Parts: sequence; C-alpha cells; structure tokens
Amino acid sequence: MIGDNRAYCGKECVKPSFGTSVQFFMTMLPTLLRSLLLTSFLSFHTPIILLTGVLAAISAIGYVPGFETISQAGAAALLKFLAVFGSGCPFEGIIVIGLTCSVVAALFDTYAFYSYQHLNHH
Repeated sequence: MIGDNRAYCGKECVKPSFGTSVQFFMTMLPTLLRSLLLTSFLSFHTPIILLTGVLAAISAIGYVPGFETISQAGAAALLKFLAVFGSGCPFEGIIVIGLTCSVVAALFDTYAFYSYQHLNHH
C-alpha cells in the first residue's frame, strides 16, 4: 500500500480530505471580502458625513441674528480639533479620522466573521 493516502487512526483507516478546507476557504472568501469592503466604506464615510454635518449646522447657526459669534467660535473650535489630527490641516484631520474608523471597523468585522464561523462549526 505504498501509493495509498490513508492514515491509521485507531480502528479504521481515514483518507485525509484536503479539498474540503480549500473549498470552504474559497466559498467563504468572497463573503468575507464583500463584508470587509462594505464595512470599510461605510465606516470611512460615516465620521466624514457626521463632522461635515456638524460644521454645516454650526455655520448655518451664524445666519441667525445674534448667534454669529457663537457660530464663528464653534466652527473655529471644530477646525482646530480636526487640525490636531491632520498635522495642522483640518481636511487631513477628517481623512485621518475616517481612515482610523475604517481600519477599526474592518478589524472588528474580521473578528466577528471569525467568531461566527467557529461558533457555528462551519
């Protein structure tokens, strides 16, 4: 039995099945990649939209008589906050925050995908 790929496991011979793990990986990989892509995309854009909305709302408050100084102070404070993360540039700051949220969400999604697969014994 030189050419036989069977391994002795106690009482019976079991033929190893390498194809099942490869097939499993190939069927689950597109699902994982689609989930990671969608999670990263949404997690990148959510803080950008939120911070842009806050800046727009603060700026819109400036059109109400008597609230011009509050609006200017709020916008300046938000831009300084974003400049901290962007090495002095508020635009870079909002991009850095978006990328950070995207990476964290992708890591969490990968962990959740892994946990789900092992809890359901797939």
